[in-house]
Amino acid sequence: MNVPFELAVGLRYTRSGRRAGRRNGFISFISALSVAGIALGVAALIVVLSVMNGFQKEVRDRMLSVLSHIEVIATDKPMLDWPAVLEQTRRDPRIVAGAPYVSGQAMLTRDDSVRGVLVRGIDPALEPKVSELGTQVVQGRLDSLVPGEFGIAIGRVLARQVGVELGDRIALIAPQGTVTPAGVVPRVRQFTVVAIFESGHFEYDATLVLTALDDAAKLFRVEGVSGLRLRTTDMQEAPRIAAELMRTLDPSLYARDWSRENRNWFAAVQIEKRMMFIILTLIVAVAAFNLVSMLVMTVTDKRSDIAILRTLGAAPRSVMAVFVVQGALVGLLGTLIGVTLGTLLALNVGPVVGSIERLFGFQVLPSGVYFISYLPSDLHWSDVITIGLTSSVLAFAATIYPSLRAASVRPAEALRYE
Repeated sequence: MNVPFELAVGLRYTRSGRRAGRRNGFISFISALSVAGIALGVAALIVVLSVMNGFQKEVRDRMLSVLSHIEVIATDKPMLDWPAVLEQTRRDPRIVAGAPYVSGQAMLTRDDSVRGVLVRGIDPALEPKVSELGTQVVQGRLDSLVPGEFGIAIGRVLARQVGVELGDRIALIAPQGTVTPAGVVPRVRQFTVVAIFESGHFEYDATLVLTALDDAAKLFRVEGVSGLRLRTTDMQEAPRIAAELMRTLDPSLYARDWSRENRNWFAAVQIEKRMMFIILTLIVAVAAFNLVSMLVMTVTDKRSDIAILRTLGAAPRSVMAVFVVQGALVGLLGTLIGVTLGTLLALNVGPVVGSIERLFGFQVLPSGVYFISYLPSDLHWSDVITIGLTSSVLAFAATIYPSLRAASVRPAEALRYE
């Protein structure tokens, strides 16, 4: 086989430590540590990013169970002709459903408890088409929000905070007061709790209340609706669809997708992922430094071999290539092992963590403390490719200095005392 001698010698140097003397055996031990360090760093990076992706996906899905993919908001005044606007948006085949809503802030009072809440008036017949609130009702029914009966649905966290159950009455105080000869009197309306929901997201379970569309309009004394909630075929396409809607809708209307409604949260998650990637990449970099020490010791031990190669006509570039091959093979082996191990762990985080919990008798995420009691994992192959390439580049960069040192060996000085 016509194998370049640089590759053949590099492969031989990589394997020779296992059957050579004590010094070469120590070099082989350092090489094994380098492989293990790179593999562990790559595997840890893949698993951590997969778990972070899993948490992001879990929280995003819970948000979208309450939120809609796109909201068309009336900025100047309430939307009176919302059926026409809904029909206009439904011309896009990617929009599969829509529902009107009335939104406003109010104070919820029950005995001595007072809470600020976001009141959302909905159409119980259309709301299940744009959100999953209908499936998240744990007590009562969402279709009990009958217009004119002033029923209300509240989150389980809020129900516990104010101490209410089904059938209890609570009061909502609207910020717009009523002008009387005695001054401005707050508008107060009594509501009956007809449903309790649990979305799994604390912010919504503690601050969001739902009532019938007409009842919310009467509470806030508005005509029409605050906007439309739209559902798309693919939530990832929502930003693009919202941008296209902005070009076709009336200037008084504003289209906002789900990512803009929680922009700060998603931005914080992206920053955390980038910082975690940088921190864990340093583990791979430390393992790559072991490659430097291993190759430096190999160059020192093989000075006579290098000198012989040079006297036989090998160019400094060829000598450099020998040690680049040796270091690159160690780095690629560690990267391959790490990618394989990390991918297997990322795809089986749940069973692995469950086994550890049963073995040691503790729970990683207690359900009474965290809103999720298991470690979710969402493996992105783009992350795996990026991590693998980064590790390979670091391993290759670690071979440059020792290889240059090997290429600078002078044959006469190396063979003087041989």
